[in-house]
Amino acid sequence: MKLPGATDLRAAMDEGTAAVVDAVLEASDRLELAVYAVGGPVRDLLLGQPLRDMDLLVEGNARELLGSASLQEARVTRHDRFGTIHLKQGGAELDIAATRRESYPHSGSLPRVEPGSLEEDLHRRDFSVNALALPLSKIARKKYRQIVDLHDGLQDLENRQLRVLHARSFHDDPTRALRAARLSPRLGLALTRGSRAALRDALRDGAFGHVSGDRLRRELVKLCEDATLGLDPARGLKLLSTWHVLGALEPGLESSPSAIVPLRRLGRSIADPPWSSSRWRPWVSALSVWLAPLSPALRRRTLRRFSVRGDLAARISRFPRSRDACLAALLRARGRGPIDALLAPLSEEELHALYASAEAKARRRILRFASEDRGRRLPLTGDDLIDIGLRGPAVGRALMRIRTAYLDGAVSNRVEAIALARELASRRSHARTKLTAKSSR
Repeated sequence: MKLPGATDLRAAMDEGTAAVVDAVLEASDRLELAVYAVGGPVRDLLLGQPLRDMDLLVEGNARELLGSASLQEARVTRHDRFGTIHLKQGGAELDIAATRRESYPHSGSLPRVEPGSLEEDLHRRDFSVNALALPLSKIARKKYRQIVDLHDGLQDLENRQLRVLHARSFHDDPTRALRAARLSPRLGLALTRGSRAALRDALRDGAFGHVSGDRLRRELVKLCEDATLGLDPARGLKLLSTWHVLGALEPGLESSPSAIVPLRRLGRSIADPPWSSSRWRPWVSALSVWLAPLSPALRRRTLRRFSVRGDLAARISRFPRSRDACLAALLRARGRGPIDALLAPLSEEELHALYASAEAKARRRILRFASEDRGRRLPLTGDDLIDIGLRGPAVGRALMRIRTAYLDGAVSNRVEAIALARELASRRSHARTKLTAKSSR
């Protein structure tokens, strides 16, 4: 494999990220600090994949780099506990960290972090293919003429395999198993026999029981977001099931065969949304679809294990029942108005989960609603109805009636909408008059 250099890495970056990295390197050369690209960007460069993130590693005080004049406008977030800095400028984002070593008080705990050498920093990483460092600054390139590979990560990339760095890697951080379930199918790397043995030992020793629900949920979010990079979420969950990780997280938890097709469909929607979605949380849709075939009690326990609570947990838990009722009503609906009334109350997450779970005819109706009908605005407003004489809940009911007529083509403009509103107001007034007369007898 031909080893790339700093010039190759820069050519693979977008212009915004390259400008920020240039500013960091200008400061590092002035301060004589060794700076490396590390982990994911080096791995993806070697695999010929687009660079998703940019992670820089500094031997020395990373904060000194922020004094560069070119970075004065950058938004900086420091995470002192882990010695990292998140830098955002324009549309570019990158992470800068000082070299460090870490230790784990017990299985599944967050690590204790302290300053360390480049070698110690690479040794603490999850997999050999992520323990690669590419020297970027002048002093780093003097120390190392090519990629720093202390754990045979280059050979593992060549052999298309994913390997942990030591036998207790999954004991230290069990979430590495969830990371492996993302990286293995997405990058086409198979977990090595020794790594699978290390995972079995961690499962046997109960290491996964010590991991917090928040950390597990964050890994699930990443598993869903990696659909934009080509990962089929169903494959990631299937691996976790095959490795017996899901059952270790919650007894009985599995990747049900009946969820495979909807999860794959959802993965395609995440990668290439079928309609414009705002404020959509794909992981919520994924949880809804994944857990739907399981028993209600297991769904509730799993949501608690992932620290999903409150109204969100209740909506995910009742999704199978609401899905079945909604799909049945959707197929019975006649006209676009009734479909709008049925789907409009759903959240974006529920709508995507429903779309992933539906047959072709229902999907076409959901797609038409989401991409066309829900964005259409009535040619009148509630104020117009108040001016006509409607009050209170009658305004909302009239708007729904008019919207149904508008979407079905019975009303096509403001004049016709006002006429229908007057007719509805007249009917209501007539009904109230009859009721008053009846009660006065």
